[in-house]
Amino acid sequence: MTPEELRSELSRGILRPAYLLVGEEALLRDDALAALREAVLGAGPNEFNFDPMEGDSTTPGALLDAVRTLPVMAPRRLIVLREPEGRRGASRGVADVLGDVVADLDSESGVVLAVVATQVDRRVRWVRAFAKDDPGKPVVVGCDPPRGARAVMAFVREEAVRQGVTLEHGAVELLSERAGPQLLMLRQEIAKLSLLAGDGEPVTRAHVNACGSDCAEEPIWDLTDAIGAGRAADALSVLARLLRSGAPPPVVLGALVSHFRRLLRVNAGGSVAAPPFVVRKLKSQAERYARPQLLSCLRAIHETDLALKGAGGLGPEMALERLVLGLSG
Repeated sequence: MTPEELRSELSRGILRPAYLLVGEEALLRDDALAALREAVLGAGPNEFNFDPMEGDSTTPGALLDAVRTLPVMAPRRLIVLREPEGRRGASRGVADVLGDVVADLDSESGVVLAVVATQVDRRVRWVRAFAKDDPGKPVVVGCDPPRGARAVMAFVREEAVRQGVTLEHGAVELLSERAGPQLLMLRQEIAKLSLLAGDGEPVTRAHVNACGSDCAEEPIWDLTDAIGAGRAADALSVLARLLRSGAPPPVVLGALVSHFRRLLRVNAGGSVAAPPFVVRKLKSQAERYARPQLLSCLRAIHETDLALKGAGGLGPEMALERLVLGLSG
């Protein structure tokens, strides 16, 4: 199931007992989870019936207790378990019981389980507990970034419709070319371009040329090269240049997270949809990192995303500076 298919199903009032939101694109995972939370709990606050859990700190017993707890003064409750295989070093982690938990969930209980993961081994038992096409059964929602230019342009068109923005054909192509598969950047750029064009006016290629933040490959290579080589001062200098050029902090962060996800994929032996020179550059950079280092970098980027949304009290530029210093260490 795609995120679009999930939203369509939820809009028809269909709720399954469990969902596996898996893929390397955090924006798609977050959007899917937000749609699921609204469908289960409604738009208002309902913290009594929302139970967030982390795989590296949740015990099997805690998960079992959570799924057996009934909703409080509401028809449903939502359990969100992130990265269930985070306790691989433990003798018995939450992933060991997850297959049984998913199999035993009853749509009549009012409990909905959402498992969120960047990558999974689809051969393991708990992943296979999520059916693919069986209506009413647990389902996998794929949240991988778009592959290839056509897929990126399709996302741009869909996002423009979601925001109520009209993009002319040439604007779609240019915007997709500039940002590539960096979905957070694309979302931010569409919103900014709509303001430039004016209320109800279409966004043209000229608008993209005049306003689009060029934060795609070259500036990001400068930043990630400095980070990978441990040149913190150079990395901070490149970051300052990007921010002075008008690139919004969320766009810079989106470019970084997209880059490090691609490094993680290449590091694991996977392929990426990019020109040959970009693939060579990614392979060269990926060789500098061990997989745990890349995962740690992505966690730090996620924490910075929370900071940009107001957590922790740091300003956006300072939060990015702290991230760059940490990644360069």
